[in-house]
Amino acid sequence: MRPPVNQTPGNGAAGDGGAGRGPHAAAPPAASQAAARADTTRPEGADTTRPEGAADTIADQAARIAELEDARLRALADLDNMRKRCTAQIRRAEEEAGTAVARQWLPVIDSLDLALAHATASPATIVDGVEAVREQALGVLARLGFPRRDDRGAKFDPTRHEAIATRPDPGTEADTVTEVVRPGYGEGDHQLRPAQVVVARPG
Repeated sequence: MRPPVNQTPGNGAAGDGGAGRGPHAAAPPAASQAAARADTTRPEGADTTRPEGAADTIADQAARIAELEDARLRALADLDNMRKRCTAQIRRAEEEAGTAVARQWLPVIDSLDLALAHATASPATIVDGVEAVREQALGVLARLGFPRRDDRGAKFDPTRHEAIATRPDPGTEADTVTEVVRPGYGEGDHQLRPAQVVVARPG
């Protein structure tokens, strides 16, 4: 009689490829299988930490941002200083211009003081003094760029004239200035004021 063959569960005969594995043999844990697969796919010697160059790049960018912010603040400060300087220069120029104008009127005031001091003189002398002061004042206005105009006989121009009345004048062309009530000073864009005039209308 043949003796029975002793077979261990889960172990097949030699060379049978494990065909004799029993139905109740335990399978390897799933986590162990996943770890094994990860080990086979990860390159050997791979480093999972952040590359050294990345940290240097972030530090460089932070320094560049700080540098640009400093430049922006400096530019704003320079603009504010320039605005203050321009404001001061404009104010100083206006003050100097006002001083120059006032200085030109001083002789006129001096002449009026002399006229008042001689108020008891003859009327003819007073009239002569007033006319001299008037000529001085007109000279000041002319030097400032506002000469007095004589618009009698000129064609009516709404930019130069302010018509306060119209008057029929058969011997004069229509829309012609026949009388100047209040003279104008200056020309074009440099006009101090328009002239108040009476304008001829068709009779």
